[in-house]
Amino acid sequence: MPLSSVPRAAILPLLLAGAFCAKADPLPPSLDQPYPGTIRMKIDASDTARNIFRIHETIPVKPGKLTLLYPQWVTAQHGPTGALHQLAGLKVSANGKAVAWKRDPLNVYAFQVEVPKDAQALEVEYQHLSPTESSQGRIAVTPDILGIQWQSMTMYPAGYHTRRIPIQTTLTLPAGWQYGTALETAQRTGDEIQFKTTDLETFIDSPLFAGRYFKRFDLDPGAKVPVRLNIVADTAEALEAKPEQIELHRALVKQAYKLFDSQHYTHYDFLFALSEEFGGVGREHHQSSENGVKSNYFTEWSKTEAVRTLLPHEFTHSWNGKFRRPKGQDVPNFNTPLENSLLWVYEGQTQYWGQVLAARSGLVKASSVRDMIAATAATYANVQGRTWRPVVDTTNDPIISQRRPQVWPNWQRSEDYYSEGALIWLDVDTKIRELSGDKRSLDDFARGFFGVDNGVNVAKHYTFDDVVKALNAVQAFDWAPFLKKKVEETGPAPLDGLARAGWKLVYTDTQTEFLKGVEEQSKAANFQFSLGFSVTSEGKITSIVWDSLGFQAGLSGNTTLLAVNGRAYKAEALRAAITAAAKDKKPIDLLVKRGNDYRTVSLPYYGGLKYPRLERIEGTRDRLEAILQPVK
Repeated sequence: MPLSSVPRAAILPLLLAGAFCAKADPLPPSLDQPYPGTIRMKIDASDTARNIFRIHETIPVKPGKLTLLYPQWVTAQHGPTGALHQLAGLKVSANGKAVAWKRDPLNVYAFQVEVPKDAQALEVEYQHLSPTESSQGRIAVTPDILGIQWQSMTMYPAGYHTRRIPIQTTLTLPAGWQYGTALETAQRTGDEIQFKTTDLETFIDSPLFAGRYFKRFDLDPGAKVPVRLNIVADTAEALEAKPEQIELHRALVKQAYKLFDSQHYTHYDFLFALSEEFGGVGREHHQSSENGVKSNYFTEWSKTEAVRTLLPHEFTHSWNGKFRRPKGQDVPNFNTPLENSLLWVYEGQTQYWGQVLAARSGLVKASSVRDMIAATAATYANVQGRTWRPVVDTTNDPIISQRRPQVWPNWQRSEDYYSEGALIWLDVDTKIRELSGDKRSLDDFARGFFGVDNGVNVAKHYTFDDVVKALNAVQAFDWAPFLKKKVEETGPAPLDGLARAGWKLVYTDTQTEFLKGVEEQSKAANFQFSLGFSVTSEGKITSIVWDSLGFQAGLSGNTTLLAVNGRAYKAEALRAAITAAAKDKKPIDLLVKRGNDYRTVSLPYYGGLKYPRLERIEGTRDRLEAILQPVK
């Protein structure tokens, strides 16, 4: 009987039965022993006109059943974000003959093949289709720059720990392009680069940036362990860093060594893209990091201070997150789920040290870091989601949301373990200083916890109890209940560290110069602490605070602010209206558009403009100044 003539009611049970019969074939157990043979991979990355990477792998095999895996769980992204949707054209062969493959019906990252009896290797061909528009994902290829995250290019045999699978890769770049990576180069012939054989885990943890315009700076001249800044850019002009700017990056390396008193890499490579087209990125790796900002980083130095915490943050990750990793991140391969509950240490403390090292190196002024802390404190003091969701639960967000846009982020909460985590570690630092009479600090914890096994670049995993033990080695205290209260309970934002540092959060009617610059760069005006929302330069209302005045007036996403008190919207006009309302006590009328509907919203707000800043508490010790001072 033709399908079209069968009643839907009759089809549905059959479809459901078929669905419930489907089951995933169990993956073979992952063995911690050498894989028998070396994978040979060739990647052609020269097609920057269409952003297509062409891949060929030769995988040594034995006859019988074999499962090929495409990486699903990306460690630096903390979730199952593998770019499987960008894999295409998969073909498998052996001895010149096609070999059928079958995707597991439930574990779609697993591909099953039956290796022929006479085969010693499989030839695997496919393409990685890198986004050509931002709506498809982050742009990683432009006419002048490309970035390669190897997990997006790689398939590997199941059944072995990835650190025990050898791989040797050959890469073809566009003509004349230069590159930076933590991988060791065996040789370059023209535009073909052959990398030395390494294990699959190290390979995937060693991305590459390449570009038409490229420059490399030595950030630790004469050192036995090199640290290099590899820059790619849209133009040759964007590469022109002044000597004093590079010296500040060299100071970052020196201050990091004074803090951690160790190195856990044979060399370190910052991969740094300066571009209006290449997607912004900040991603940690053990011996390198991916970093992407706008092209004016060096050329308009006075405007880029807010993004100069990026390199300190990612550099810190070599110690915190890559060398020392939470026990839940100790997985045998890239298809085993990650357990994220200690990301408030992994990312939160890194966020803290990123700001501290930015100040200590001089990349960011200490006053600007204080403004960053003020903005963070004010934000979390107004995050209404804190009433129902503790910060530890936000460590699940990379799995739940995978960084997709949220409908009501102030209420739902996102990856708050980063910035709220930084406030927690400020609390810990100042507590140690207070209890020890300012003889000890979180610096001592950093040296003791991250500085162990100097020179070793194999991950050393830790538990919550290990963190508590290391803190007690610095300063005896009931650290376990102290930390659990901060991360596991709901309630007020963790601002005790501010007071202990000698500062308090206040609101004034004028912005600090730094935060004013941040607002100008973001092209959005922040009224969150007064009206309860922000407005982009195009008038789009964003970042609505749950249950704020704006929320109560019925404002939501997909709303455009057209006029303020009868005049076309401009940020200056709304600021003037807020200031006037504080004097004449007349409501502020907003003409807004949502979809095809227009309406006027009347806001009875008379509190004036409110912008956060830190203010000294008279008669207290300024511990924040001590924290941000360079270490001699």
